[in-house]
Amino acid sequence: MSLFRSRREEELPQHRGYYSLDDRFDAPAWDEWDAKLERVERGVAATERRREPWFTRAFWRGRGWGWWVVRGIAAALMLFFVLLAWLALTAPLSKSLQPIVPPEITLTAADGSPIARNGAIVDAPVEIRKLPPHVKEAFLAIEDRRFETHWGIDPRGMARAAWTGYGGGSTITQQLAKFTFLTPEQTLTRKAREALIAFWLEAWLTKDQILERYLSNAYFGDNVYGLRAASLHYFYRQPERLTLAQAAMLAGLVQAPNRLNPSRHFARAEKRMRLVLGAMAEVGYIDRGETAIRAPRLDMREKRALPTGTYFADWALPEARALAQGGYARQTIATTLDSRLQEIARTVTRRAPLGGAQVALVAMRKNGEVVAMIGGTDYGKTPFNRATQARRQPGSTFKAIVYLAALRDGWSPDDTISNREIVAGTYRPRNAKGRYSDSMTLAEAFATSSNVAAVRLLQELGSDKVIATARALGITSPLPEGDPSLALGTSTMTLLELTSAYAGIAANALPVKAHGVPRGEAGFWEKLWDGPTRLSRREHEDMEALLRRAINAGTGRAAMLPVANFGKTGTTQDSRDALFVGYAGDLVVGVWVGRDDNTPLGGRMSGGTVPARIWRDFMTRALGLQGAASPRPVPSPTETAPGEVILGPEGAVLTLPGGEVRIDENGVAIEGPDYEAARQRIEEAREAADERYQQARERLEELEAEPPPQ
Repeated sequence: MSLFRSRREEELPQHRGYYSLDDRFDAPAWDEWDAKLERVERGVAATERRREPWFTRAFWRGRGWGWWVVRGIAAALMLFFVLLAWLALTAPLSKSLQPIVPPEITLTAADGSPIARNGAIVDAPVEIRKLPPHVKEAFLAIEDRRFETHWGIDPRGMARAAWTGYGGGSTITQQLAKFTFLTPEQTLTRKAREALIAFWLEAWLTKDQILERYLSNAYFGDNVYGLRAASLHYFYRQPERLTLAQAAMLAGLVQAPNRLNPSRHFARAEKRMRLVLGAMAEVGYIDRGETAIRAPRLDMREKRALPTGTYFADWALPEARALAQGGYARQTIATTLDSRLQEIARTVTRRAPLGGAQVALVAMRKNGEVVAMIGGTDYGKTPFNRATQARRQPGSTFKAIVYLAALRDGWSPDDTISNREIVAGTYRPRNAKGRYSDSMTLAEAFATSSNVAAVRLLQELGSDKVIATARALGITSPLPEGDPSLALGTSTMTLLELTSAYAGIAANALPVKAHGVPRGEAGFWEKLWDGPTRLSRREHEDMEALLRRAINAGTGRAAMLPVANFGKTGTTQDSRDALFVGYAGDLVVGVWVGRDDNTPLGGRMSGGTVPARIWRDFMTRALGLQGAASPRPVPSPTETAPGEVILGPEGAVLTLPGGEVRIDENGVAIEGPDYEAARQRIEEAREAADERYQQARERLEELEAEPPPQ
């Protein structure tokens, strides 16, 4: 029967001696029986498989060990290549050759005088083969004793650290992975990535390469990164010449650089050094007798006299970093700051009677080079830069953009516009002191800073043309379309942005981009494809005529100079912001006065008072002028803006040897036989008051600095 035949029986030769007498035992019958039985068995097996769970049918049934081995190897290879790609993107080996923090950079003024030093103290990487053996051994003994034998992680070391307190549990490779590639967050995910990157580093780098990169980036306190920088900082010697005691003290700092800093906590640093020496003796790097060596003497010669930041330095540093070369070397980058002009800006803003308010000043060349910057009254108390970070309303200084849009649209300064009070609609701006008239020319409206005229002009033009002009001047702050208050400067922006817009008008090159690091001359193709937009000659001359009249016969007369000068005052609602922006010579200067909490300034503060005087004082000294120009007599009261320059009470009369001189509401002498003497008298009185104020302030600071009586 074929059903019970073995393979051996099937191989025997056919039996020829006997024949079956019953046809039921013939071979064809048995073959048919075997076929039926096989079909039944297949049906039973199929039924059993259908009754099995789906995962058993899909993954286990009929799969031999070879099938699983092959596919397991394929899956492992696929995972390996995915991991390689991920590590190549998130942890490139080249990153471990770069400093983990921006290296120290010194910013200098245009004349080369240093103004600020910022960034970490780093230096060139070290090479293990050039270091004394005890330097390497000190770090291995306290940080990673089995560094030479493990593959990135050390379970035994972690257990020893938990039991004895030596080391931090993480290997040197893990620490390199942590501060080179990962964030300091303490999560299981980060620890897993740390271990994975440690394996990656061990696979691709030698042990000496790993240790070199670790020592060149580790933090040693006092803003010092890397063994070479630390050796020079604390002992004023190269790491290739470190003694055993010095190496042990530096190795001990890595665990807690600030708490163990020898410049502030020498006793703690010495105690930690003894612990390192004990670990070195325990491993066998040194003899027990060497653990009693004297603590090293510090030799810290570097002086950090320069400030780490100023208002200008904080603003210019990102631009300087972008231009700096990579690597560990310290760098010095020259800026556009003019030391003389910066000192003038500091002096005139300190002397200004601010009444507790803040002040900001930006001075730039017509090409956008910022030469002076004041961001507040005291950087030490408040490093917030009000010239570049504070977004405040520009007030009527924005009217220059409205009127420029009108000139570009075909208007001229002699065209007239209604100056009647607006009595219809939901928005009803008012002129200062309620002064209105049937109509006035654009020149008159701009000089007297008429609010209703500016709003009507914007409505005539359409806000889209005004916004387009602002964008052409480089203003990127949001400007709402269809808002009539836009004409009065209600949209916020920075003083730097506003001053840059005026620089575009001064240079007739739109836009001018403010910058703190010198830029090379633009090439031919750059000028051809990305050159500035220029106003027509008529548009530029008419715009300067408006600005000249505003400062010579309008609201900005307190800023007048004895040379060609152009500018505009600005005062926001309730005198929350007071501004003056203008230019003369090659300088474009913006001044802002206000409070950080946006409360009213009080008194009769406006753009034509303190900001205009600060602007005039700065320009007078910066341009080397002898004194401010004599204001011209005012033809009529309608051209005199109220409350702009308060040098004396309205209607005051000065009695001089040549006769009497009457002072108008702006504090400007407008008639009399000895006009120059009157002006000089006013200037002397103001300077004397400023000097008394400064002396009183200095005396108060001296008294506050003195210890209280016992």
